Amino acid sequence: MELLYTPEEYSELNSSQPHEQAKELLEYTLANHASAHLASSALQGALLSQISHMIQPKRILEIGTFTGFSALCLAEGLTNDGLLYTLELRQVDADTAQSFFDRSDKKEQLKILVGDAKEIIAQNLNNEIWDLVFIDADKVGYLEYYELVLPNVRKGGFIVADNVLFHGEVLKETIKGKNPKAIAAFNEFVKNDNRVFKVMVPLRDGLTIIRKL
Repeated sequence: MELLYTPEEYSELNSSQPHEQAKELLEYTLANHASAHLASSALQGALLSQISHMIQPKRILEIGTFTGFSALCLAEGLTNDGLLYTLELRQVDADTAQSFFDRSDKKEQLKILVGDAKEIIAQNLNNEIWDLVFIDADKVGYLEYYELVLPNVRKGGFIVADNVLFHGEVLKETIKGKNPKAIAAFNEFVKNDNRVFKVMVPLRDGLTIIRKL
């Protein structure tokens, strides 16, 4: 019997949709950005929003803004005095994100920093204590980002890493290419890291939800 939907399509149909502004931004990105496939899906955005509401974070760090959809979703659960710092290498994408942030009711809580994420974290954010970190930047840097932020994640705080299945490349017997190899190494490291409790979720391109013990 032919299936009407894929599991992810059916899950999205039965999940809440992003709030109006986040939905507008996602649609804008999909229609106008040459690398629109890099954006989080609506279902993934809903999950990030749900996680944020569950944690009610005071400080969020996002490594890899792209056009800002995931940041808007993550910001939904911020406390009234909370801040979300999002780091983006490309000025053009940061400008798109800022244009949507400026119309958000949380615009004063959303801070974009442009440049090399490792340098920004080390030089500008090394005194922050993170309740929630979302890693979705260059894949070769994942392990370094993880080690850089974990000491400043509070006990019981979370790191969420995106693209941990890397288009299925990490499932192959022989892994080729620097990005799949880097993600496979990251996954293996986190699996064996006794400082954290971790769950890998096969949503879209894979998410690992990591809780600091």
